[in-house]
Amino acid sequence: MAPTLTRQRRAPAGDAAKDEKSGPLPVADPGPRRSRRPALVAVGVALAAVAGLTAGYMVDRAGNRVEVIAVARPIPAGKVISADDLKSVSVSMDPALHPVPVGRAHDILGKAAAADLPAGTLVTDDSVRAGQPLRAGKDTVGVLAKVGQLPAQSLQAGDEVQVVSTPGAQEDKASPAARPSTIGAVVLQVGEPDPNGARVVDLAVNPVDSPVVASWAATGRIALVLKARP
Repeated sequence: MAPTLTRQRRAPAGDAAKDEKSGPLPVADPGPRRSRRPALVAVGVALAAVAGLTAGYMVDRAGNRVEVIAVARPIPAGKVISADDLKSVSVSMDPALHPVPVGRAHDILGKAAAADLPAGTLVTDDSVRAGQPLRAGKDTVGVLAKVGQLPAQSLQAGDEVQVVSTPGAQEDKASPAARPSTIGAVVLQVGEPDPNGARVVDLAVNPVDSPVVASWAATGRIALVLKARP
């Protein structure tokens, strides 16, 4: 029996080339890493520092607050201030403001408002007038004063004035040297001017003198003289 010959198959040249190229791929060396730019790092550090300072400032301001007195409801000039007119508010200290601390409420209560105080206004020492309430034991008389019957300097609540009876035309001719009649009063409130510039001025007058002042005001023969302020 003739021997059987086995022929070995040779791999094609192309396959051999593929086998030689197979195996793990080499890792490419990316080279040294680039460091961050110094300028960007400096900017980041600066921004972080600014943010920290800002946060510290806001915390400090929030902690540096005091309780002061404010107006709870509108207070007209001359009104005696009561506890119901005031409230306590918390504010940051400001050198430009001089509000009255809550601990000094006794310096405000029982005194008269020196001017109209709108709700929400911070109360200062200038918000009130010292001494007795302006209306205590007094009558209130409204006087319509035209331009020339009031001083150019603005009147304020608490101002002391002299109410002068100005003579009429006939009286001026009859007794030119006669001294005009005067009555002392205290300004309670000054109204807004009308289109002609006239203002209504509320005066606190002694009860015995109030009818006379009202009579002078009704005829328009009146003038207000501002006495020297202390």
